[in-house]
Amino acid sequence: MAWSLVAAWAAWAVIRLFGLEYGFPLEAMMAFTPLVAATAIIPIAAALLAGSRAGAALATVVLVVFAVLVVPREFGGPTDAAGGNGPVLRVLAANMKLGKADPDALLGLVRELHVDVLSIEEQTPKLAGGLARAGIADLLPYAASYTDRGSSGSGLYSRLPLLPGSNQPLPGGSPLIVRGLGVPGAAQVTIFSVHTHSPTNPSWRDDLRALPAAAEQPQILLGDFNATLDQAEFRDLLDRGYDDAAETLGDGLTPTWPANRRFPPLVTIDHVLADRRIGIREYSVEDLPGSDHRAVYAALALPLAGTLASPPATAGEP
Repeated sequence: MAWSLVAAWAAWAVIRLFGLEYGFPLEAMMAFTPLVAATAIIPIAAALLAGSRAGAALATVVLVVFAVLVVPREFGGPTDAAGGNGPVLRVLAANMKLGKADPDALLGLVRELHVDVLSIEEQTPKLAGGLARAGIADLLPYAASYTDRGSSGSGLYSRLPLLPGSNQPLPGGSPLIVRGLGVPGAAQVTIFSVHTHSPTNPSWRDDLRALPAAAEQPQILLGDFNATLDQAEFRDLLDRGYDDAAETLGDGLTPTWPANRRFPPLVTIDHVLADRRIGIREYSVEDLPGSDHRAVYAALALPLAGTLASPPATAGEP
């Protein structure tokens, strides 16, 4: 029994360390790696009680591996924009649970956090109407919105004018709303409102792979990625030129889903990803009444206008 426990935790550590998960259920299971890491003392105790020094030694190595993989997310600090910090852009992403979350509470967060750009996932026609009645146009008058009676609706709302863009669908069918944003004194940025399928669906992998690599113009991806830092597909996305705001500031273990249950949230699947040339100054996770997600907020320091020469290096590049 002791060796069975040691083997189970060791197998999980190996799969996570080398990104060996593929398909359901392994891809979904990897999202819970921090919880497995927190219980990695169990096989050590079982081996010691069974009098197996070899088992305890192996289980200790496994515990160290989990610590190396998970603990660094609790440490971090603000970063600066390439070429010097320019204007700060405040962004918020909120999954509204099939439009059932409270629109007034959401706009309360917009006011409290002085949000410049809001990304909404699972926006229904009813929710869009509720947001209009609550006064979203007074706070964020520029919008690129797509509503759906199911989970495929999305919206991008801004205090600043949005430049022409697209509502291109991801492979799984959800819209990827893409808009340019000009902030006075800063390099122009492109904002992506993201909502991928969950890893229970084969389209999840294709959705993440369809998200763009960093480009000449800085990009910000925010929304519900249905993915965590413990899934290889999501780490591959980061390797294409992005920093995760939560991980950068030491909040990478603050969970965002499932919220408003009798038990606390378990995993971190909502994210703000910023081009590595963008500075990450603030991050927080905010409660959202009526939703099964918590909202994620970040304050990002944009590069000064005229200071960028090339996109950031991605994995495999110098």
